[in-house]
Amino acid sequence: MTVLLGYHLYALTHDPLSLGWLGLVEAGPAISLVLFGGVVADRFSRQRVALVGRVVFMALCLMLAATSLVGGRSAVLGIYVVGFLIGCANAFITPANQGLEADELPDGDTMRGASLLSSLGQAAMLSGPVISSFLFDVGGASATYLCLAAMFGLSGLMLARFVVPRPPLGIRRGDSITARIGEGLRFAFSEQVLLGSMALDLFAVFFGGATALLPVFASDILHVGPTGFGILRSAMSVGSLLAMLIAVRHPPRARAGLVFHGVVAGFGVAIIIFALSHNFVISFLALMVAGMCDGTSVVIRRAILRLAAPGEMRGRIAAVRMVFINSSNELGDFESGMLAGAIGAVPAVWVGGVVTLAVVALTAWRAPKLRALNMADLEAREAARNS
Repeated sequence: MTVLLGYHLYALTHDPLSLGWLGLVEAGPAISLVLFGGVVADRFSRQRVALVGRVVFMALCLMLAATSLVGGRSAVLGIYVVGFLIGCANAFITPANQGLEADELPDGDTMRGASLLSSLGQAAMLSGPVISSFLFDVGGASATYLCLAAMFGLSGLMLARFVVPRPPLGIRRGDSITARIGEGLRFAFSEQVLLGSMALDLFAVFFGGATALLPVFASDILHVGPTGFGILRSAMSVGSLLAMLIAVRHPPRARAGLVFHGVVAGFGVAIIIFALSHNFVISFLALMVAGMCDGTSVVIRRAILRLAAPGEMRGRIAAVRMVFINSSNELGDFESGMLAGAIGAVPAVWVGGVVTLAVVALTAWRAPKLRALNMADLEAREAARNS
């Protein structure tokens, strides 16, 4: 839906700046409201919050279909309004979705479940834009948004049919919203495993991301044109999906902490190789390896959320995690662009890879519990907490 919004907006305006404004109106509420969304996810049934989210998204798709029929300035305004509402909705729906997923993963099978969920999500992110773009070409904007509305409706029906609503576990009714947010923040920042994993991901993505500069490498360094750019853009997603599928059969449980540090370091090395490469095949393979490393880290971080956060606080912990993720993605692209403007695209990327390696070393030193993490220990603690 969000990819299609950007494509549709550019088709209407032919102005790259309009895409920047769309990203801003989506990211602003998503970051500023997500901590409140975490409180809602812990205060009410996560299944029902997620179900309301499906209904909201279905309504937004119907709104887009209606404004697309009108066209012109009304369609452009409609996309911006819906983009803002998507950001607001995601701030509440994402913590509920992540908390709900953690609730549904069975005890003793957390790593396998996290791998399967991550694989399905990555497959959807690969196929969704392709399918929706094809529908857009064949049937136009309104028909595509109607199809998306139907998909959200089907998703809501599946959620209502197969997921049993659970009562909230532990928020005291007399507590203020700020007190509830503060409780979640204190827990997240006091748990070394949680904080270390979020911080390592934040700084690795912030400094080591190369996605924003891919057009520069495709056109000016590798000279492969739009087709080559598209292939490079998919390399990390392909590698990530492959790693997640491997983790379904061989989840990294026993030495999860060492594996986590290792794959983030591998991500940094792969980014350095990509920055220094002038060969398209080597660049593609480097990005694919970076994607495999990132996919493995996603599986481990997803399992940590399930096992290190108590059930009654998973919504708020997921919200804190989303602040880290959203900040690293948005600000990381900004950092890459600014640094490339100052020292050039190639130095900007390999310097980011070097900084990523330094962050891994610092985290290994300052967060020994994360370095020594064994998922079996977290599973045992979770079983004791449940009993």
